[in-house]
Amino acid sequence: MSTPSTSAAAAAGTLTIGGDLTVNRMGFGAMRITGTGIWGPPADRDVAKNVLRHAVASGVNFIDTADSYGPDVSEELIGEALAPYAAGLVIATKGGLTRSGPNEWDNDARPVHLKQALEGSLKRLRLDCIDLYQLHRHDPKVPYAESVGALAEMQRAGKIRHIGVSNVSLEQLAQARTIVTVVSVQNRYNYEDRSSEDVLDVCTKDGLAFLPWAPVGGPNPMNVQRLEKLARDHSATPLQIALAWLLKRSPAMLPIPGTGSIAHLDENIAAAALHLSDEEFHLLGDAHAV
Repeated sequence: MSTPSTSAAAAAGTLTIGGDLTVNRMGFGAMRITGTGIWGPPADRDVAKNVLRHAVASGVNFIDTADSYGPDVSEELIGEALAPYAAGLVIATKGGLTRSGPNEWDNDARPVHLKQALEGSLKRLRLDCIDLYQLHRHDPKVPYAESVGALAEMQRAGKIRHIGVSNVSLEQLAQARTIVTVVSVQNRYNYEDRSSEDVLDVCTKDGLAFLPWAPVGGPNPMNVQRLEKLARDHSATPLQIALAWLLKRSPAMLPIPGTGSIAHLDENIAAAALHLSDEEFHLLGDAHAV
């Protein structure tokens, strides 16, 4: 296997989160280093840890995870593989969901649960402070202000450096920003699914990082037919073009494609070096949001 280049993930430039965390604009989502259905350990823990180490060796310095991935497994693997962390490596995690089985996700954004979740994340990640801690999803049983307020309290206690929100509407984002300084948003967004276009526009305007989850479709594979010609023109895959489209879409965009395979990881990171022209971008720009 060839030695990875530390400049690979840097090819799309950098993004500064919260005024002081400057990262390369091709991150890594650590959900899929767990077992089937994002449940339990991976088939081979050493392979999963090697994927993490390879990502960092390739210039990835932003890794996104959550306590619910596994649950706990993704954070444990990151701590085992990468701690003590290299200077400049940002580990972001999330709290607010619980698990009852494979592919099953339940809300729990009560302040008491969020505080317990944060303590668990700190222990598994082997950190004293989380650089970016995100509220995973609004819990309909809990007033949103109470959940966000719990994160603000933990930030004042020195356990969170910056706060982000995830799976939010424009109204929820605005409400959160009246309580804390929000530095990032993580919503589902990709070439086909642009339902968070309004939230992305606010992030772009106000300098918040936008972390698109399912950047190439996730469990709902994208229809890549419209991307195939450009893929041939760039000697790339359609999904690499989809990632390049995201990077072109906004300077606030920080894709976090995930995988449990080094070969797939290399393909994703290589998309950072693909530069679409304005004409190519606009040719792809009229796809329907779903």
